[in-house]
Amino acid sequence: MSNTFTLADSLSLDDLHLYLSRASRIEDGAVRLIAGSGVLAVYTGVIFPIGLLDESPTVLGLRTFALNDDASFDAVVPIRSLVERLVRLQGAERDREAPVTVGVPIQVNTATWAAISPPRGGWRSVAEVDATHLDATARAGIAEVAEAIPTGTGEQLVHRVRSEVWGRGIPGFEYVPAGAAFGALSLGFLGEPAEGTVGVFETGPWTRLSSPRGHVLVRRRGWTLQR
Repeated sequence: MSNTFTLADSLSLDDLHLYLSRASRIEDGAVRLIAGSGVLAVYTGVIFPIGLLDESPTVLGLRTFALNDDASFDAVVPIRSLVERLVRLQGAERDREAPVTVGVPIQVNTATWAAISPPRGGWRSVAEVDATHLDATARAGIAEVAEAIPTGTGEQLVHRVRSEVWGRGIPGFEYVPAGAAFGALSLGFLGEPAEGTVGVFETGPWTRLSSPRGHVLVRRRGWTLQR
């Protein structure tokens, strides 16, 4: 397995750092890196079930980056460790148009969501949704969660409230949980301000929201499979 990967330039390095910084505000545990065929796929956890009885959907963020080498690996690493390496590289003096080699941190096995592999092919387009609609859905959910969770609330109750709010369907797209809108907003995939449309794709139990800025992948719960 490769222990490094090489991004095309400093702009890609900055983009990766920004994406991971946003992701760490949601879940600061781990990030999954899959490199191959000149592409680095970076998966981050947004919402995921904790325990067998948890009915929360699995919601993942995904950004892809062009590689300047033939690195090939599938690794789950601490998000903080990778961010620290990126920050050090950003502070180094170099040609910003030159490729940048990043070391892969030591792997971890604590991210349960990382064991789920979204499909790479077989997606079919089913709809488009306005980015402003996703933005409004996410912001309404954030406000509801903040109002429902007092300061000092226990972790179990916090998770239950978030699961209820983000497990609901997006108005007009009820088969897609509101957590997907939350992921798209929080990871910066809707734009600032939100603009344009976001494609909705499906394959099997998976739904994908795709914008030019990134993708949100949702593994739907069994009862939502039939529409």
